[in-house]
Amino acid sequence: MAILGLQLQQRFPVLTAVCYSRLISATIHAPAVASVSSLSCKLKNGNNGGRLPRRLVVGLGASFWAQYMNMAGNSKSFIASARLKGAVEQALQNVEWPEQFPFKDEDFQRFDDFNSPFRTSDSMFYEAPRFVTHIDDAAIAALTKYYSEVFPPSNTPGVSILDMCSSWVSHFPKGYKQERVVGMGMNEEELKRNPVLTEYVVQDLNLKPKLPFEDNSFDVITNVVSVDYLTKPLDVFKEMCRILKPGGLAIMSFSNRCFWTKAISIWTSTGDTDHALIVGSYFHYAGGFEPPQAVDISPNPGRSDPMYIVYSRKLSTA
Repeated sequence: MAILGLQLQQRFPVLTAVCYSRLISATIHAPAVASVSSLSCKLKNGNNGGRLPRRLVVGLGASFWAQYMNMAGNSKSFIASARLKGAVEQALQNVEWPEQFPFKDEDFQRFDDFNSPFRTSDSMFYEAPRFVTHIDDAAIAALTKYYSEVFPPSNTPGVSILDMCSSWVSHFPKGYKQERVVGMGMNEEELKRNPVLTEYVVQDLNLKPKLPFEDNSFDVITNVVSVDYLTKPLDVFKEMCRILKPGGLAIMSFSNRCFWTKAISIWTSTGDTDHALIVGSYFHYAGGFEPPQAVDISPNPGRSDPMYIVYSRKLSTA
């Protein structure tokens, strides 16, 4: 049995430029991994009065580490790197979940929540449309292929799909259609341009996590490279369970790229394998879902953007 434990990863942002206009659209990678023991050393002996920068320290709640530090010798360790074949896929196998949700409020804080010259509200940040893609073509192709394998056949009567945190493109298979495909996002201009959507809703899930849909409405829910921006993930995942039909499928996909100022602290402080555990924990603690599974669909490890899936189905009895 694998005991849930995250290996803290220090991230160093790779920014395209220092000017603000580029910083807010920059993405980062996560090159360096810090073990629990080396982290303790840095906390005691490092600069900044013996403390790591707040951005790194905020990463994991104290209660989480207190609960698992004494289990470190027995835990199954996963190094947070997409380079290790199968690490992400193993992350959710036979997990011993703690009785209580192991994360604290500060784990869902973001750089933008603190006073900084780059601070912007979410509404302002997403006000201007971005007609760009946030992962490379190879990762997009891998995701589209995955969708083609797990989606209901195109034009299946009665099928409804919700694309959460949607934009101008959903990466569905070419020509894919259903009677109802709803996009939910932050920018109306982007949603209007999305050709697969039959309708859309503009909503900030961090302000209003309640979804404006009836119970048992959707067969599939997708979320592409945006689960890391949710500051109230359990509320959102409980809502996802409510609106999914029994047996309905929820697919959360993510890479190692993000808007650094908008991603939650627990995400920017950990690595790819840990991210699978984090998303898996959302499914588990929301309740009403089958045990979550992780899939590594990275097309060219080390040569293109990695791509990961954590998915689950609503219990047929939920």
